[in-house]
Amino acid sequence: MELQTQPLASIARLLIALLPLCAAGHAGAQTRPPNVVFILADDLGYGDVGCYGATKVKTPNLDKLAAEGLRFTDGHCTSGSCTPSRYSVMTGEYAWRQKGTGILPGDASLIIEPGRQTLPAMLREAGYETAAVGKWHLGLGRQGAKIDWNGDIEPGPLEVGFKSCFIIPATGDRVPCVFVQDHRVVAVDPKDPIAVSYGIKVGDVPTGKDHPELLKMKLSHGHDMTIVNGISRIGFMAGGKNALWKDEDIADNLTKQATGFIEANKDKPFFLYFATHDIHVPRVPHPRFVGKSECGVRGDVIEEFDWSVGAVMETLERLKLTGNTLVIVSSDNGPVVDDGYADGAVENLNGHVPAGPYRGGKYTNYEGGTRVPFIVRWPERVKAGTTSDALVCQVDLLASLATLIKGKVVKESAVDSVDTLAAFLGESKKGRDQVVEQGGGPLTLAIRKGSWKLIPRLAGAPAGRGNSGKVELYDLAEDPAEKTDVSVKHPEIVKELSELMQKVREGGR
Repeated sequence: MELQTQPLASIARLLIALLPLCAAGHAGAQTRPPNVVFILADDLGYGDVGCYGATKVKTPNLDKLAAEGLRFTDGHCTSGSCTPSRYSVMTGEYAWRQKGTGILPGDASLIIEPGRQTLPAMLREAGYETAAVGKWHLGLGRQGAKIDWNGDIEPGPLEVGFKSCFIIPATGDRVPCVFVQDHRVVAVDPKDPIAVSYGIKVGDVPTGKDHPELLKMKLSHGHDMTIVNGISRIGFMAGGKNALWKDEDIADNLTKQATGFIEANKDKPFFLYFATHDIHVPRVPHPRFVGKSECGVRGDVIEEFDWSVGAVMETLERLKLTGNTLVIVSSDNGPVVDDGYADGAVENLNGHVPAGPYRGGKYTNYEGGTRVPFIVRWPERVKAGTTSDALVCQVDLLASLATLIKGKVVKESAVDSVDTLAAFLGESKKGRDQVVEQGGGPLTLAIRKGSWKLIPRLAGAPAGRGNSGKVELYDLAEDPAEKTDVSVKHPEIVKELSELMQKVREGGR
């Protein structure tokens, strides 16, 4: 018996000695920073998602995400159009503070100064692997320099905080219609150099204006320049035949890149910025999504976007990363139905209301322009199946995530980003005190405080698209659709919010 008990005693002593190491390893696993995945749709409206009331389109993955996490009913982007909205996400700063942050052409220079603090730069400094996949639309190359699409393209995402990128340079309806990976156009061929112009026509590629018979998608307005894949675009392009994307495959290509990044970095903290092309024009879903919805091609690309979200969720689940991954899904601005192509989106709405109960949409500073789907899931911290009416905004991601991971916000950087982490995690019903909503230009602004919303008449602001040419005041608690201007009845609120707007414009955080 002694021969048997001696080894058992030794094993027991060994196990006791290993307990502290096991405990330390478990504690290390528990304290690993959360992965962060930010999925940003393009032109997805508040009413375009099932969990926000849509019935004519099916969004099971988004609905599941909301059921497993937190759905905001008063979540905002900063602007009713893409470039300024994305600028705010990256910098923590309202875009109207900086010149040149309007909707950019496809050959624009980078509008984020390399070296300044950005959301990805803050996370990367804290040890995160960072990647941008999808639509960029923040410019590429040095200010004042012409982009060489056949050589190294820099500065770009890699110079503002991302370690890798696979991007659409601008938008799907703007040339160049190529992907850029890190600093190079994918599949660029020196024997077939790419030329891009937003002034004069280059090359001999037909245009939609001169050859409408060649189009597989007709125009409603604009978009009548170079034809690529049977669709005419904004801007002129020649060459690069092997590098041109096929619109039907864009969602597949981008989703593959996004899930591939997660696979490659599963053992490290990572930040994925996945900015899909869907549901922006031209709306050209893969054949497997054509006709799936009950409201035409616009509904079909919403369902394609939902599939992309599902692919990311499935990858996280398969790699057992779901529990410690913070997933945020939102949109860069509100919805638009006819945005330049005669794709049947208007005719086939079939009762679908893209902005839900809200007025306006893309390009406006009414609620439909910036109040967007906003879903957060993090099983380890966020209670499942919850809804919050806290006022939250994408501009606050930088300051809030810095608090979460104990990162640093550089002084005088991210001047409009407020730490609302408790609201983002559903731990508090209080979000921002106020938020400024930008419409179609830097002077087309509105300000929200509580249920009150003021659209002032700023000097130099053009009328139209969110600016009636006069002061407007709405009580969203009583009038969420902004139908009744009550500025005459409440001059004291007009005065208070006007002064607040001036204070915000002159300062920041």
